[in-house]
Amino acid sequence: MSTLQFKRTARLAAPRPPGGEVHLEPPPEVPRVIPGNIMMKAMPVVMIVSSVGMMVLMFSYSNRSPAAMIMPGMMLVSTIGMMAGGMGSGKGQKKAEMNEDRKDYLRYLGQMRDRAREAANEQRAEREWVHPDPQMLWSLATTRRMWERRQNDPDFCHLRAGRGSQRLATRLVPPQTGPVEELEPIATLALRRFVRAHSLVPDLPISIALRGFAAVGLLGEINEKRGLARALLAQMVTFHSPDDLLIAVVTTGRTKAEWEWMKWLPHVQHPTIVDGIGQMRMMAGSLTEVEQMLDEQLRDRQRFTRNAPPPADQPHVVIVIDDGDVTREEQIILEEGLVGVTLLDLSESLGNLTARRGLRLVIEDGKLGARSASGVEWFGAPDWLSVVEAEALARRLSPYRIGGVEAGGSDEDPLSMSNNPPLLEFLGIPGDPMTFDVQAAWRPRPVRDRYRVPFGIGEFGQQVELDIKEAAMEGMGPHGLCIGATGSGKSEFLRTLVLGMLATHSSTSLNMILVDFKGGATFLGLDKAPHVAATITNLAGDLTLVDRMKDAIAGEVSRRQEVLAKGNYKNVWDYEKARENGADLDPLPALFICIDEFSEMLTAKPDFIDIFLQIGRVGRSLQMHMLLASQRLEEGKLRGLDTFLSYRIGLKTFSAAESRAAIGVPDAYELPPIPGSGYLGVQGSPLTRFKALYVSGPYRPAGLQVAGPSAPVTSDKRPRYFVPDYIEIPKEPVRPIEPVKQEKKEEDSNEPSELEVIVERLVGQGPPAHEVWLPPLNEPPSLDTLLPPLQPTEDRGLTAPGFFSNGKLQVPLGVVDKPFEQRRDLLWADFSGAAGHGAIVGGPQAGKSMMLRTLITSMALTHTPEEVQFYCLDLGGGTLASLENLPHVGGFASRLDVDKARRMVAELSGLISERELRFRAQGIDSMVEFRNRRRRGEIRDDNFGDAFLIVDGWMNFRQEFEALEPMVQALAAQGLSYGVHVVVAANRWAEIRPAMKDLLGTRFELRLGDVSESEVDRKVAVNVPPGRPGRGLSPQKLHFLTALPRIDASSDAENVAAGVQDMIAKVSAAWRGRRAPQVRLLPDLLPYPDFIAQVQQQRPNRGHLVPIGVNEDELAPVYLDFDADPHFMSLADGESGKTNLLRTIVRGIMTSYTSTEALIMLVDYRRTMLGYIETDHLLSYAVSSAQLTDMIKDVRGSMVNRLPGPDVTQEQLKNRSWWKGPELFVVVDDYDLVAPQGGANPLQPLAEFIPQAKDVGLHIVAVRRMGGASRAMYDPILGKLKEISAPIMVGSGSKEEGAIVGNLKPSPQPPGRGTLVTRKLGEQRIQLAWIDPD
Repeated sequence: MSTLQFKRTARLAAPRPPGGEVHLEPPPEVPRVIPGNIMMKAMPVVMIVSSVGMMVLMFSYSNRSPAAMIMPGMMLVSTIGMMAGGMGSGKGQKKAEMNEDRKDYLRYLGQMRDRAREAANEQRAEREWVHPDPQMLWSLATTRRMWERRQNDPDFCHLRAGRGSQRLATRLVPPQTGPVEELEPIATLALRRFVRAHSLVPDLPISIALRGFAAVGLLGEINEKRGLARALLAQMVTFHSPDDLLIAVVTTGRTKAEWEWMKWLPHVQHPTIVDGIGQMRMMAGSLTEVEQMLDEQLRDRQRFTRNAPPPADQPHVVIVIDDGDVTREEQIILEEGLVGVTLLDLSESLGNLTARRGLRLVIEDGKLGARSASGVEWFGAPDWLSVVEAEALARRLSPYRIGGVEAGGSDEDPLSMSNNPPLLEFLGIPGDPMTFDVQAAWRPRPVRDRYRVPFGIGEFGQQVELDIKEAAMEGMGPHGLCIGATGSGKSEFLRTLVLGMLATHSSTSLNMILVDFKGGATFLGLDKAPHVAATITNLAGDLTLVDRMKDAIAGEVSRRQEVLAKGNYKNVWDYEKARENGADLDPLPALFICIDEFSEMLTAKPDFIDIFLQIGRVGRSLQMHMLLASQRLEEGKLRGLDTFLSYRIGLKTFSAAESRAAIGVPDAYELPPIPGSGYLGVQGSPLTRFKALYVSGPYRPAGLQVAGPSAPVTSDKRPRYFVPDYIEIPKEPVRPIEPVKQEKKEEDSNEPSELEVIVERLVGQGPPAHEVWLPPLNEPPSLDTLLPPLQPTEDRGLTAPGFFSNGKLQVPLGVVDKPFEQRRDLLWADFSGAAGHGAIVGGPQAGKSMMLRTLITSMALTHTPEEVQFYCLDLGGGTLASLENLPHVGGFASRLDVDKARRMVAELSGLISERELRFRAQGIDSMVEFRNRRRRGEIRDDNFGDAFLIVDGWMNFRQEFEALEPMVQALAAQGLSYGVHVVVAANRWAEIRPAMKDLLGTRFELRLGDVSESEVDRKVAVNVPPGRPGRGLSPQKLHFLTALPRIDASSDAENVAAGVQDMIAKVSAAWRGRRAPQVRLLPDLLPYPDFIAQVQQQRPNRGHLVPIGVNEDELAPVYLDFDADPHFMSLADGESGKTNLLRTIVRGIMTSYTSTEALIMLVDYRRTMLGYIETDHLLSYAVSSAQLTDMIKDVRGSMVNRLPGPDVTQEQLKNRSWWKGPELFVVVDDYDLVAPQGGANPLQPLAEFIPQAKDVGLHIVAVRRMGGASRAMYDPILGKLKEISAPIMVGSGSKEEGAIVGNLKPSPQPPGRGTLVTRKLGEQRIQLAWIDPD
């Protein structure tokens, strides 16, 4: 027969019986008559006689006047009245007092009567619970009460035999009174009747202790005896398990049919012996056979004595004898009974055993009594149970066997480790954890049972409950404390408590915040439940999350207060009541906040106590409940919080002091080392010891399981009758010998725990809890997740159609964490207004370059390349180079691209100048109007939209491009008015000059190397976690996380490069319009023919202007105007284009002047320009110092003649007409060879004419090497040229030469590249035209 496993749980507590004593007050006494004094009795007579004598006397002296009788008559009447009143008032007053005392006493007896009846009702309820009617036992089978009594229970084998009167459990103690004659008779009679009527409670169950007797004999009519025996046996099998109680039957003949129903009972099945149909039924025809069957169970038992303790770990044996064969030679009878064995005799076959060591019950005429040597004492009416009712009960019990830990027959203490019933069964929820009805378990509960959950077993097997409601709602809360040392089972207790709440309350009535400061194993697996609003773990590894949690919980407090204030509700109870009455309100469930290791949290973050105190103050009205758990409790750690902790849970502690601090007594330190053992203390109540349930064990589904001893499996498949008799075991068929296969060891499988199964069952059963704790900013989002769906469009390329920020210079860069508001917002960058410039500051590897790339990508997805353009200077990590192919990027330069960097800045400077003129000419008052006009197509000749200069690595930029810093600062100062924006990234705020920093309105602060330098908030900046690129602070002191510059929905920061290239490819493929204007760079080689063609096109009539190259700002031709500035000099290293510059100048002179207008004296010691001048412009060609000296003498003479004399008129001076002749250009190549330092200078005679060059037509054009340039500036000729601010070109050279002109220092340059410095235009970078020497 297949069996079902039955797991016994902790015994349900019976109704508490009344107790104590009631001392009755005595009835009132009759007042005693006290004899009066002789004088007092004589005084009235004396007064009357006196009054009469006075009347006679006055009547005699008043001439018999009637008026004289008035006064004496009044005295006489008064005296008689006083006597009459005095004599009657005493008796009447005593009688009235007696009546009032009688009423008071009868009223008192009425109150006592109510109290006695209440005690009787409680006593009856307790007795009926422990000993129900036998006819009702079938309803207890398969319930939690089945087999509830253990061997160590005080009521083990206490069986109900019938009903009768019993003394009231609350004893009525009569008063001590005086003699009856002195008592008030009516009150005394009432007292007697009261005591007689209420001292006994009628019709209560009467029980017998079966273990106290070696034999119980039933005497009387056979049908009555068997009915009572069936009732007794029904109680045995209902309340005692087969492991604790065995029953055998000795019967033969026709009587055997009366007991065939017992074959179904598991208590009658032999624990070890089997026969052909299963476990052998312990039913035989003789007592000797039964002894043989139970030889193993009876072998070591001692002789019966009434005070002998029951045998340990052995079941109690009951042997029913009804017309069975008893020889009285059996061991049981010879020993006159055995300990733990009771014979139930219905056939009076045991002789004197029942009289000497047993109990003889007599049933006669519906009465039940006990026979003794003095006769029969009748005490009640016997119980009776029919065969049909007994068999129904037996069949109901037949498939069940003790399962789990108790299957071995041992029975542990309720507080032991093995006593661990399944949680659902403990909670009273029917069904299996995998399939139970969640909605039925979540049914609405009465207010008293709401938020009340049992979590453990008490010292006496009762359920121990925790009710987190406040005391006003019959609860224990709202807040509590749990202290338990390592290994005390604290984490398991918290899991059990939380799981019990989850299983019994819906997510609309209860939510939870579970916090584990260390690790996270305490609440592992509970986060899936719909009740859990937040699971916060491993805070010790990241203390920044503690402040975030503080803000989140404070935000929840604020949210609940706002909800209540909006509806003008006093508390959540009123809110929920209104919702239940039909108000259109969202659920506001109670919030249970469970924090493990809170003590360590307060050590790390002491200010967190403030939020605890806030919840302690307002938690009751907001239904926010706290349970703070920790391993230790240091004195003073709570700092005022202990006044709000109304219940305390003390598991085993490290010391008695900690136990005393937690629960007020040192008992928790003395607990046994059993995990889950503890004390529950509630204000105003005694401590309750408990053993918490264990829910982390493997889940074992209940179901059909084969019993231990079973019938052998045979080839005979035919069904067999289940009979009480022994059935021979059939022979087993011969099986072929099979080779023994080595069994593979099964790998340990990860069985789901009971907790995991229940939580998995709860998933999806209710609405999710309000999300109090959003996940921390750990995984950076991709940019496409911050935008609406992206798709290619004809007019805007790849973008989010209809997105409000398209074309508005407002873009998302990441997410901002707002824990107080319990939400996340986008991190916006707004460049449309006064904050059009930006700064990103953060320490090394803080994510600055990533944020710049995100900014450019976000702009590219919301703006077209015609609306925004980016020019990137990357002096950081070089990551901006990956965006060079983006249609919106017009240029990229690194540390090595010096010219390109200068060109970018120059391009944007030129854009500002151009737009300044445009705005003035076209009446444009702002960039907003310019953008609108451009969007309408009214402006078509401006290829730029809003141009952004991106500088990554500001400090390096200042060091590498010192000359460009003022230009960039000028862009920041003027750019916003003309659509030019500057965004810089720096390691420290101090790297940005104050004047520049004031212009950067949009600021993002990432994690700084030194948080004390924070411009946002130093205290908050400490919480920005290091080592997490992209984390920073917004100006509102909120944490943010930068998004990744990719649109493939990936948060992987390791392969961002691939994501960026994918983004660029998609954006480029979707855009078919004009790309961002590229930076126009100075050419590395400018052929002179091409250059002249450009000059002719732009200025065909240039006069005497000599073109030499193009400038960097506008790539426009650069001219030397010798009419305005007669001289020119250039300094550059060798092979930097000095001679080419002279060839270009000479070619320009020959082109712009005729031979009659200008002559050239060419000084060329190295003969590099030999034969270059083939026209009549060549005056002379000097290749040596001696040759040059003679030429200079002649030139000096001519210059002297050209000086104005005394006879020159003012008109001649104005028109310079006092002399005629060509202009003289002295062109000197390699000036350092012509005038070596420390040597003679052949050109020195011309020095005096340099200031008067315009008057005498002298022009000196000199070039020299850069080496020694600083000292060369003191040369008579070069010094004079510098003195008069002659144009100078500084070419390639070393910075060590220092400043040549102003602050201009030489730097390495490509050939033909240099900086031209003039009085009118200042510094401008130029590229010289190249003339092939051949």
